[in-house]
Amino acid sequence: MPAGPAGAAALRRARRHGGRGDGRLRRESHGRRHRPVGTVSTVTVVGLDAAGAPAHPALTPALAAAGLVVGAARHLAAVPVPPGAATVALGPLAPAVDRLAAAVAAGVPAVVLASGDPGLFGIVRRLRAAGLPLRVVPAVSSVAAAFARAGLPWDGAAVVTAHGRDPRPALNACRALPLVAVLTAPGAGAAELGVGLVGWSRRLLVAEHLGTDAERICEVTPAQAAAGTWSDPHVLLSVATPDPGGMRWDNQPAAAPVDGWALPESAYAHRDSMITKSEVRALVVARLRPRLGRLVWDVGAGSGSVGVECALLGAAVLAVEHDAGAADAIRANAAAHAVDVRLVVGRAPAVLAGLPDPDAVFVGGGGTDVLAAVVARRPDRVVLTLAALDRVAPAVALLRAAGYRAGGSQLSAARLADLPGGSIRLAATNPVVVLTGERTCTT
Repeated sequence: MPAGPAGAAALRRARRHGGRGDGRLRRESHGRRHRPVGTVSTVTVVGLDAAGAPAHPALTPALAAAGLVVGAARHLAAVPVPPGAATVALGPLAPAVDRLAAAVAAGVPAVVLASGDPGLFGIVRRLRAAGLPLRVVPAVSSVAAAFARAGLPWDGAAVVTAHGRDPRPALNACRALPLVAVLTAPGAGAAELGVGLVGWSRRLLVAEHLGTDAERICEVTPAQAAAGTWSDPHVLLSVATPDPGGMRWDNQPAAAPVDGWALPESAYAHRDSMITKSEVRALVVARLRPRLGRLVWDVGAGSGSVGVECALLGAAVLAVEHDAGAADAIRANAAAHAVDVRLVVGRAPAVLAGLPDPDAVFVGGGGTDVLAAVVARRPDRVVLTLAALDRVAPAVALLRAAGYRAGGSQLSAARLADLPGGSIRLAATNPVVVLTGERTCTT
């Protein structure tokens, strides 16, 4: 949430005057403007260790210089706040953000106290959204401390939160994935999540009061968690049982885009119908299997709709298009859907040389020379769409000769269309052949 009007105005005044004092911008010899880190115009956000370790050494000098200290009541009571410093006990965040913005504008050093790592579902996001300049000193997060206390590795874990939001997404993450850490809240904690996990094979570890004398780690079933009374704050670890070895166990769980995929053509800028129809795009994207950690080429990208949807599913995407007008549409569509699609303007196959090796390639345009150049790069998967039947057999032969297992489908969709008088008819779209090649050997 942005700072309130008074705080925002104060912050704008500070920026116009360079932050004053040591926080002003300086010009270095190479001509680049640089704001020194940790100056008086920067808010220092310090995490207090969830594992119970002493505070970071940077806290002492930051507090000694502070004119304003912000934090939860328990955090303010745990540190030596200077007698002359103003304090704000966190409740609603907006008033605290206004006070911090005013402090920055006045050149008053400010400190924010937070739990664990304040960049992990913490206050850093809200302060950055308000435009405040920050120096962050993290500590061990409650999630890391909980896994450490349980003796579990957590590089494959999903971390979600039920704090201040609908707890159902966190609950469904626990239902879907073998290892999940949940940051809980009153009314959305172990008891409530336990109720929703009855019937799923899970063991739950409830970590209460981490880093304090009252710390307690309990291992319970979902039913036991539902029947229990738990102290706040606590972290819930959901672990699949008996052995998650047969389940997905990686650090990139599947996540569908919020608005789905196979979006209608109206969701994209395109010209002259240079766009893969949504019915075809659904199958193409499924065959490409995009996900975080994979690179997809979209060759002959047209509107870029296939590449955009692969990016929405987490893949890195490189779109190749020679038409300048289409390239503009690709840029606009990537921006409209808030994804990063690298655009290479040029004609395939020549422009493919020197590009990073792909994991999967969609060939939406070009002849067999383009397909040959693609399979020469040995991606795991190649998908292409063909409207002309006489191009199917050569493409299949080329894929098989290159060591790919080739298969395909002809898609013919008929869409509902209105008729005068309220009747409905079916309007046929052009049939398309979708070919898929999966690499079966290394020859």
